[in-house]
Amino acid sequence: MASEKAKALAAQQKAERKAEKLRKKNSDDPRDWGRFRQIIEAYKRTNEVDPQLKWWTVAAVAGPVLISIGVGLWLQPWWLWLITGVMLALVLVMYVLTWRVKQANFKRYEGQAGSAEVAFQLLNKRKWSYELGIAATRQMDVVHRVIGRPGIVLVAEGNPARARALLATETKKHEQVAYGIAVTTVLVGRDQGQVSLENLQKHIEKLPNVLQPHQITEVKQRLRALDAMRPKIPVPRGPMPTMKGVNRAMRGR
Repeated sequence: MASEKAKALAAQQKAERKAEKLRKKNSDDPRDWGRFRQIIEAYKRTNEVDPQLKWWTVAAVAGPVLISIGVGLWLQPWWLWLITGVMLALVLVMYVLTWRVKQANFKRYEGQAGSAEVAFQLLNKRKWSYELGIAATRQMDVVHRVIGRPGIVLVAEGNPARARALLATETKKHEQVAYGIAVTTVLVGRDQGQVSLENLQKHIEKLPNVLQPHQITEVKQRLRALDAMRPKIPVPRGPMPTMKGVNRAMRGR
């Protein structure tokens, strides 16, 4: 009897594993994909907006391999140099793909509401936290909030005139709630006085540190009361899925 139950349980577990494997195979969620599929999907989606990607990839592969063959014919054994060249080519291909994925994300979403999330996702999550669309106009000019050692950073997207007015309003609200805490404003764009989407991450990270880690927790607690009075704004989610670890690579770690 016990043996039959054990067999039934083993069969059930096997069926569940098979069903889960099939679900992941047909899933559109990047978190369910394997590393190889994530790389392929990242390549395909990047190639849609960056036709030069294939040429960069060819150069990344051919360069190290050809150089290693040339060196191998001069310094034996040639096959050892060829293996070294192939390994270098793989590393270089991953670097090129990471770089072009990042640029393609900026190009794909620049100018859209919520595009700042492309840059926010590259921030170190242990040092920074962010909230999308804490305030917006009917024309979808939006303000996002980033919190870290530099204090509160309000980032606005949209029409410059409306976005600046919205930033001014939000700055006053935040200064009243988080009194004594620095509030920095950033307007995303390419005009004078604005910060481009591709430079947003670095601009935020270069802001001077004014808070200690325990003060960041206090700031977040103060802002909960302000957030509780707001309706939730449906801001479009921007960044496309990428392979595991690609965001860490983008941050340079």
